[in-house]
Amino acid sequence: MGKDNKAETAITPTRSLDYAEWYQQVVRASDLAENSPVRGCMVIKPWGYALWENIRDVLDDMFKETGVKNAYFPLFIPKRFLEREAEHVEGFAKECAVVTHHRLEEGPDGSLIPAGVLDEPLVVRPTSETIIGDSFSRWVSSYRDLPLLINQWCNVVRWEMRTRIFLRTSEFLWQEGHTAHAIRAEAMDRTLQMLDIYEKLAQDYLAVPVLKGEKSASERFPGAVNTFTLEAMMQDRKALQTGTSHFLGQKFARASEIKYQSAEEKEVYAWTTSWGVSTRLIGAIIMTHADDNGLVLPPMIASSHVVLMPIIRKPADKTTVMDFTHSLARELRGQYYHDRKIAVEIDDREAHGGKGWDWIKKGIPVRVEIGPRDIAQASVFVGRRDRGPREKESIPRDQFIKTIVRMLDEIQKNMFDRALVFREKNTKQIDSQEDFYAFFTPKNQEKPEIHGGFALAHWCGNETCEEKIKTDLSVTIRCILPDAEEETGRCIACGDKSTRRVVFAKAY
Repeated sequence: MGKDNKAETAITPTRSLDYAEWYQQVVRASDLAENSPVRGCMVIKPWGYALWENIRDVLDDMFKETGVKNAYFPLFIPKRFLEREAEHVEGFAKECAVVTHHRLEEGPDGSLIPAGVLDEPLVVRPTSETIIGDSFSRWVSSYRDLPLLINQWCNVVRWEMRTRIFLRTSEFLWQEGHTAHAIRAEAMDRTLQMLDIYEKLAQDYLAVPVLKGEKSASERFPGAVNTFTLEAMMQDRKALQTGTSHFLGQKFARASEIKYQSAEEKEVYAWTTSWGVSTRLIGAIIMTHADDNGLVLPPMIASSHVVLMPIIRKPADKTTVMDFTHSLARELRGQYYHDRKIAVEIDDREAHGGKGWDWIKKGIPVRVEIGPRDIAQASVFVGRRDRGPREKESIPRDQFIKTIVRMLDEIQKNMFDRALVFREKNTKQIDSQEDFYAFFTPKNQEKPEIHGGFALAHWCGNETCEEKIKTDLSVTIRCILPDAEEETGRCIACGDKSTRRVVFAKAY
């Protein structure tokens, strides 16, 4: 709903009243995306797609700096390809969309019916390890062909039963990197290197603090030897996986026959990796930073940085105000915010006060009002999205131009610091099973409050204990921290001896 005199917030319900519905309303009010006619799919609108483009451009540059090159592979995967790697097909079988016919024919009643049965069903890609592996098997013949470092930007389809825009949809956009190496250690180094890149993206650009670690065996990518992950805490204290990188060993190389002649003239299977992030990152931005007035965008990847809102109450003022506005826009656009030109919107609608709230809901970092009185004083009236909607100040025009980059950096830092404080406040070291269960259990079952967070608790390493926690509480091991100190304790589930704590949380 829009802001009015009776409403206390621009978004209803608020986060504390109904977090799930609040999320949907933020997506709608910020004009990021909408549901499509196809169940579980989304239409990403220009404001949301610009956000994805900025994320994509940042990542693409970081990938290429490490030698990765982009390519494109088919949307359709022969069913027999997925059958080559047993764990992989088992992990994705229930989510696969399958094409079985290649044309439509008109039926007796005028409706269209599928016809032309395919000789072999085609799976709409849920991920591309198998079909990229097929290409790699032809591209690699000698150790001189390695390493092979490939990425593709594309869409994938996973037939989800319960969907939510950006977080879990039947079709989504992502990048998936795939590499092949002659040396095991080199492949593992690449796996961890890409996770470091994702960490830099999350923390430096999205302003989202993340924990970095390894998944337990039951949480690994299907067919992987090791899966490494980034986990972020959302404002409802649940975890969101914001990037994964997989060391695949030689499993997929054997399934796809990716082998080469070594320097010793022996035939050897390659070591492979895969890694990816998706439009789920936009969901992470929403749930980490948005408030009860709408979206809050980190300047480093914001769809635009500044909106200029000319205020024209008399026709006679229009030329003066618009000339001032366009002149200011030109000077702002001539500057760089880090490696990107400052992006400026001009909103010259006649909505007056209402358009300010539109931009607050869209999360633009800086709002600038320009009226005849401001021009007379050679100043602008500025609001920042990291502050309250009514916290605005008059700033001399030239000073605003000189300090806009510093202002954007302040907003970026404030957003990260705020999210980090929230995570630390809601991360707890727990030693007793009673306290652990209480931590993840709502106090009022009829109207559950937001509860839980990240629990650092001991785990003996037994999958039975992991499954018990998951069954009892819908809580999973989010990651095993690489720098966790060895510490003797008792498993939170069975009480057996444990030498390390892991991160438990409810998750999306």
